[in-house]
Amino acid sequence: MRGRGLALVAGARMGQARAQQQYEQQAQLQEAQQQAAAPATDTTAELKKLADLHAQGVLTDEEFAASKKKLLGI
Repeated sequence: MRGRGLALVAGARMGQARAQQQYEQQAQLQEAQQQAAAPATDTTAELKKLADLHAQGVLTDEEFAASKKKLLGI
């Protein structure tokens, strides 16, 4: 009987370890998704700023194109 009790405890701990691992993986996935989404907003805002500067005549066509390529990583 004692062997069975130890096996049950060990099995329960393994289950807890798996649950903890799944929880951590889910948390990492959510963090990665949030980080991936954040730069898109910043990039969009930066593109709008560049477009506004271009429309105001502060940036030439060439400067605007070069800045846009740099921002987009092209």
